[in-house]
Amino acid sequence: MREPGLFAPLCLLLAMPGWAAPAMKAGAAKIDITPDGSIWMSGYAARNKPSEGALMPLWAKALALEDGRGGRAVIVTTDLIGLPMELTDVVAARAMEKYKLGREGLVFNSSHTHTGPVVRGNLSVMESQQQPHREALAAYRERLQQNLLDVIGAALADLAPAELAFEYGEARFGVNRRQFTPKGVVIGVNPDGPTDPRVPVVRVTSPAGRVRAILFGYACHNTTLTAEFYQLSGDYAGYAQAEIEKEFPGAVALFVQLCGGDQNPNPRSRLEYAEQHGRTLAAEVARVARGRMQPAGGRVRAAYQLAALPFAPHTRAQFEQEQKDANVFRQRRAALMLKLYEERREPRLLRYPVQAVRVDPGFTLIALGGEAVVDYALWAYKAWPQERLIVAGYSNDVACYIPSARVLQEGGYEAADSMIYYGQPGPFTEEVEARIQDAVRQVMKRVGR
Repeated sequence: MREPGLFAPLCLLLAMPGWAAPAMKAGAAKIDITPDGSIWMSGYAARNKPSEGALMPLWAKALALEDGRGGRAVIVTTDLIGLPMELTDVVAARAMEKYKLGREGLVFNSSHTHTGPVVRGNLSVMESQQQPHREALAAYRERLQQNLLDVIGAALADLAPAELAFEYGEARFGVNRRQFTPKGVVIGVNPDGPTDPRVPVVRVTSPAGRVRAILFGYACHNTTLTAEFYQLSGDYAGYAQAEIEKEFPGAVALFVQLCGGDQNPNPRSRLEYAEQHGRTLAAEVARVARGRMQPAGGRVRAAYQLAALPFAPHTRAQFEQEQKDANVFRQRRAALMLKLYEERREPRLLRYPVQAVRVDPGFTLIALGGEAVVDYALWAYKAWPQERLIVAGYSNDVACYIPSARVLQEGGYEAADSMIYYGQPGPFTEEVEARIQDAVRQVMKRVGR
């Protein structure tokens, strides 16, 4: 039973003329992370030489949010194939020490461009084994680590009163790529497969109405530019960000890759298609940002945890046999696994990051690690039908594809073959979906939903 008058001071304060809750603050920053000179590129095993110039700069960008009650979050986006946990953990630890930023409030997302540099620790089986190339990659990773810390600090230094708004748009150039054939599932075009056309848009404006930042997302691989392209770029997401920043001078446009593990742009394989998809996405984001959007703000809450995803059983003998395979990437995966067996560190579980950042009222960002397939986003929309969600993959660690139970049963690249290039022992068990869903429920509960 409440004592009379226990909450009277707060009630009187709320009733005082001119009193308002602490204002939301936001800050945005960007830093050029384009490699200096030629570098080995990631995304396609067919490449046999390093990059040849750049079509556009690659960026790391950050959006910082602060609610005036101690709640803070920073969303970092990168025009890269993916970031490994061993890198994001180091940057997060430094950010905690330097900026007093909790791990739960720091999100790292990658656009998954296939015309970006190798980031050591991600798709390592695919990278060049030649020493000069490896030295360049090591130097790039060291620079990138500092760049990420710097852009977080710059966004926090830019914090100022702001108004946030949220709304969805829609784009349709992403298609399900899991094509069913008599020989099994191949990467192609499946017009009947599940997709996520939503384009979530967060608009950040000054109290005077100037657009300071726009965060937007889409669930589709950045693979318009295929293996024959050797110029660095952000693919369609890079073009979209550049167009939005032209449309809103002075604003920072941040792209978040959603659960697009089984989605490809269509059409693809020509530069004009990357430009076309970028313009299409940018035009939809601008339309939403210039229209009526629902206000967001008030309180920032965040939660982060690791789930344990079990790999299917495997043996030393399996990789001893694989080491004799004619495929060089299978040989490399086998050598990596045998080394881990020798050290008695053979992988049985994957440590998997699951995160939620809620701006209440407004929207909730669910950030999943790895190349999560679209099933996870579609499940989240059904599980929280009243919530305005941004369901991202490629966040905090991109260790491999994250298939659903359905995709594992069907087989194909996302379920099994991709694990070779990621240096993982093999497919997951079908428990993976339930474990991820349980972890999402837990972080959603902790942020208030």
